Amino acid sequence: MKTIGLVVNLGKQKVAPLVEQIIDWLTVRRCRVVMALDTATALGRPELGLPREQLVEEAEIVLVLGGDGTLLRCARETAPRGTPLLGINFGHLGFLTEIDVPELWSGLEKLLAGRYTVEERMMLEARVIREGLTLERVIGLNDAVITKGAFARLIFLETYVNDDFVTTYPADGLIVATPTGSTAYSLSAGGPLVTPELDLMVVTPICPHSLWARPLVINAASRVRVVVRSKQGEVMLTVDGQQGCKLEFNDTVLIQQAGHRARLIRLKNRSFFYLLRQKLSEGERLNGC
Repeated sequence: MKTIGLVVNLGKQKVAPLVEQIIDWLTVRRCRVVMALDTATALGRPELGLPREQLVEEAEIVLVLGGDGTLLRCARETAPRGTPLLGINFGHLGFLTEIDVPELWSGLEKLLAGRYTVEERMMLEARVIREGLTLERVIGLNDAVITKGAFARLIFLETYVNDDFVTTYPADGLIVATPTGSTAYSLSAGGPLVTPELDLMVVTPICPHSLWARPLVINAASRVRVVVRSKQGEVMLTVDGQQGCKLEFNDTVLIQQAGHRARLIRLKNRSFFYLLRQKLSEGERLNGC
């Protein structure tokens, strides 16, 4: 009997009735279904609920019902255990999710029949160091971003790759992205697109006040060290756009390849370039272009 975890974004329309159908469908096929306690309680199925840490420990596969944001959050939780994720798209673009709702049942048939592959994606680890002590340590699949707050003034970010000084960027911020994250915030800031099977990091300044400041592509084994040199205004570190930490003058942010990798289930034989054509053109339509 397979143990299949469900991670559900209950804020998505029409997701709750579909979850009930998925539970019944999997149960008939002798699968054990588990969910986080809060989700199970909200759906009226408390008997399926587990503490989140136990869910990650026991699930052999996790179905993620939501958008890319839900999958990013789940990837951070499951990567240390190596649990494969199948993303079911309830969002807009769905770069990371594998199937849309109309493909759900045929996709689940393939999953239980073992007709899938698992794609591994590099992740980042970011650490905040203040006066020699590590205050925060977090992993992410897309990016680590150091950015200014609401006030319209530049921040100064003294940046090193390994022990080599790169520059002090006067900018709105700095993005360090994985190949997966190259299609996210880094792309909007002018960074390059990178095929996801590569292991590397992209360092992209945000609105730099310097004509020569351009994105850098560096080895995945490198370590990016950024020292905050701004005394005024709010500076933040955010990982995957979801986890944040306020930074202070002289704080150091260390960003490097994480020791864990995200594992994404693939049911289709689609190339990265096919996804780019489909998803980026869809994004233009959603934005009215």
